[in-house]
Amino acid sequence: MKIFKKIIKYLNKMKNLNIWGDEDEEDLNYSYNNRVQNPYGVIGLLLSGIGFIFPQLGLSIITLVFCIVTYFTFDKEKEDNPWFFYIGILISLAGLMMFITNATHLV
Repeated sequence: MKIFKKIIKYLNKMKNLNIWGDEDEEDLNYSYNNRVQNPYGVIGLLLSGIGFIFPQLGLSIITLVFCIVTYFTFDKEKEDNPWFFYIGILISLAGLMMFITNATHLV
C-alpha cells in the first residue's frame, strides 16, 4: 500500500511539471484557478481506443491497469470530470473481451 501511495504521489507531482519552461507566473496562476482535464485520463482514453481498434491482450490489459491506477490521481477540486477514466476502462474491457472471444471489427 505504501508503494501505491508513493506512485500516486509521484504521478500527481508529474501533472504539474512545466516541461517546456514557457509558462510565466501569470499563466501558472490562471491554470491553477481554472478547472482542467486530468492528463492521465486523456492518455488512458487514447490508449484504450488504440487497444480497442487493435484488440491485443497486452495492450488491453496495460491500458486497463493504467486507467485504474491513474484514476486515483483525479482531484475533484481542480479537475473537471472523471469520465475519461470511466470510458477508458470500459473501452479497454471491450477490447479485452474482443481478444478473448476472438472477435474482429467488420469492415
